[in-house]
Amino acid sequence: MMQFPPLWMKGASLGERIANVLRLRIVSGEIKPGSILSENKIAKDFGTSRSPVRDAMKALSADGLINLERMGAVVLGLDLKDIQELYDVRYLIESFAQQRIPEQNLENLVLTLNQIVDQMELALKYQNQSEFAYQDLTFHETIIIKTNHMRILNLWNGLRHLVMAVILVTTEEVFSHGDDHVEWVIEKHRKIIRGLQTKQQAAIEKSVQEYFSDSKQTLNKAFPPSE
Repeated sequence: MMQFPPLWMKGASLGERIANVLRLRIVSGEIKPGSILSENKIAKDFGTSRSPVRDAMKALSADGLINLERMGAVVLGLDLKDIQELYDVRYLIESFAQQRIPEQNLENLVLTLNQIVDQMELALKYQNQSEFAYQDLTFHETIIIKTNHMRILNLWNGLRHLVMAVILVTTEEVFSHGDDHVEWVIEKHRKIIRGLQTKQQAAIEKSVQEYFSDSKQTLNKAFPPSE
């Protein structure tokens, strides 16, 4: 089972770490919709008090993954429509961010993005899916941060944990199709870099549209519609 990347978990509070573990189990379908999450049982499983578990539950509730009730937390889960809507919001954020970037000095950003893609290549070489997913998210987050737009960044920060969980699941799907398919995903990121380097809005918008159009196909495979 895929796990959250060590670099993602580093420095996280116990409540955040518990939330990440449960979030991934819910998004992947390991914990089914309708399941009841007990604070006492989770606290026992993680060897902790109920306080960090409550923090984790609040985070999962904010994600829309659970509904907090007196009897415990009822798992709502994510269906394909939920995930597609999440990616719609990602598209809006990233399209805005990439359109804004050309107003700034691109040299350092392009250098950083190419270094991240190199790390994705390295993760492929060693078949490290968790690291690949982490670098994938870091690539997109780096562009968003570069906009220096606090409202956009706040919106992104509210989504990033859930996005990371979804990327982890889709990365398993991507790797299951072999190295050539993973290289295709890496090339999609290089296309984004080339689009940014043109400093032309039409070219940038086209690269974003193509990226998310392809991503939705992967989502459809990783998260088939509920029966």
